[in-house]
Amino acid sequence: MGYNHAYNAYKNTDIRTASQGHLIVLLYEGAVRQLSIASELFDADGKVKAPDIEKYSICLQKTQAIITELQVSLDMDKGGEIAKNLMSLYIYFNSELMAASINQNKQKVDFVRTMMSQLADSWRQIANSTANAPASNMSSSLNIEG
Repeated sequence: MGYNHAYNAYKNTDIRTASQGHLIVLLYEGAVRQLSIASELFDADGKVKAPDIEKYSICLQKTQAIITELQVSLDMDKGGEIAKNLMSLYIYFNSELMAASINQNKQKVDFVRTMMSQLADSWRQIANSTANAPASNMSSSLNIEG
């Protein structure tokens, strides 16, 4: 129990002291983690077993919540074409995940996971640039851990 408490305290400090770019990366990483878990729940026949359906749904719901958080973080006024393109992608991802949830479609889950992973890599490069300032006054109630 002590280890989990210490880890959670560390993670909370990491989030509170992270730059905006690093927070975006953490959101992407959380989404990729949830989609990886969801993808692993498929059996050889391409279906999610009955006992795992709730876990599968929860993973997709958490991912959709993360995507929604990414959507609301977009500055449509200052972001220009990039913000518009990201918004379109996020809407598309949520649509694909809704279909994946209804139809238990592993290909859609894996596609969104791959795209989110690529976006995470891009944001990681941005977050590592010197142009990022700490976002110490930012807070989020979103649980990206799972």
